[in-house]
Amino acid sequence: MEPISRRRALQLGGLGLAGVIAGGVGLAWQGCRGTRFDAAVGVELSEPSVLASSGGELALELTAAEGDLPVAGGRVRALGFNGGLPGPTLRVWPGDRIRVTLRNRLAEPTNLHLHGLHVSPAGNGDNPFLRIEPGQDFDYEYQLLDTHPPGAYWYHPHHHQLVADQIFGGLYGAIIVDDIDPVPVTRERVLVISDLTLDGGGRIAPASTMDRMLGREGNLVLVNGQLRPTMTAAPGTLERWRIVNACVSRYLRLRLDGQQLRLLGLDSGRFTELRPVEEFVLAGGNRADLLVSTMAGSGQLLALPVDRGAMGMMGRGGRGDPSLPGGDATGTVLATVEVAGAAASQPAPVPPQPSQRDLRRETVAATRTFTLRMGTAMGAGGMRFTIDGREYDPDRTDHTVRVGTVEEWTLVNESPMDHSLHLHVWPMQLLRTGGREVTEITWQDVVNIPTHNRVTVRVAFDAYPGRTVYHCHILDHEDLGMMGVIEAR
Repeated sequence: MEPISRRRALQLGGLGLAGVIAGGVGLAWQGCRGTRFDAAVGVELSEPSVLASSGGELALELTAAEGDLPVAGGRVRALGFNGGLPGPTLRVWPGDRIRVTLRNRLAEPTNLHLHGLHVSPAGNGDNPFLRIEPGQDFDYEYQLLDTHPPGAYWYHPHHHQLVADQIFGGLYGAIIVDDIDPVPVTRERVLVISDLTLDGGGRIAPASTMDRMLGREGNLVLVNGQLRPTMTAAPGTLERWRIVNACVSRYLRLRLDGQQLRLLGLDSGRFTELRPVEEFVLAGGNRADLLVSTMAGSGQLLALPVDRGAMGMMGRGGRGDPSLPGGDATGTVLATVEVAGAAASQPAPVPPQPSQRDLRRETVAATRTFTLRMGTAMGAGGMRFTIDGREYDPDRTDHTVRVGTVEEWTLVNESPMDHSLHLHVWPMQLLRTGGREVTEITWQDVVNIPTHNRVTVRVAFDAYPGRTVYHCHILDHEDLGMMGVIEAR
């Protein structure tokens, strides 16, 4: 196996990529039945419906189906949970039980993954090996620990080889685990950012070979299914934004000028002290818990260019495209923020958050190295996406760990583009990335591994025996085999 060069990538996928760029851009403003999406720009941000737990339990039904769904102010033939894109936001507390009846009304198999939640992977829990056939229903059950970290999480399908298609099609939604001790804010918002590309009939466009190699990025970038919505606020307020990157492959480098931004946490991690930021990057699957102190004026929430490596530079890779809605050479406008009116009374200061567990102080039971590669398959003319030289096999257990131990992992990226690693069930504490020591206690369940570089993490395998997976969260790569199986005993 040899690394793929930029020239070879162009040879393998040139026509398919050219078709998506030439066709998709022209369709970006035009939708099903002639709907023009530009008419919806600037509409006030709406949020998905909320299903909240009561008495320690949240019981719900999620129906996965194709339909003519409201997207960007028009109607699009897409996939959705309960007829929405995104699906409903699930709101729970530590210690809650979640019962989900998943109804598969798709034309293909599916299942359900609660991304980032520390719950059992066994049986009818967060089990990625389940296969729910078309027309079937399945009852999931998840028990959150009383000590489960608060924060923003999300749910989506995880049936191998269909993950990217089903999420790109519209199957995703947010999960909020509330704080036992509330953070004093004026208001909260849930912002689920996703992208899609439409064909001439207003349907989700299929991915080309090049799309899958690069990791597809849609021509429409949406916030809660809307195109460039507006958020309004009074000056002097403190807003809490739970931001979910539900894009299949797109990295989001987010910036909002004119307002004071402070990160409360990323993924399931929480910083002891608020972290002032001007911009921050979310790989696919990452979440941000962001506090916004409002100041009078208007501004734009931007997704700035992200260089994902050599293969991400062929006209896409997160770089702003002036022909896309809201795009220019410096990024894509996701939303507009308008702050005006009489100043509001500010809420109480945000108290310091409890210090998180630091695995650097704990005994390491084992060390492992995981190497991510992509290259041409010798003699086949195709591509291979591997971890440790092997493509995914659900019947093979690649690593076995002991419940109750701590391990140190070195994640190595030997490919010409960035990859990100997501471990189900157990979050990872970052120790080193790109040769730099991470001095703060930083916990994430999706970790970016820069091209030709390495990242070191530690994992505490607390509770929950069972089999689950780790994989690249550029989900086209996961579907192409960049995934492995881990079993805790």
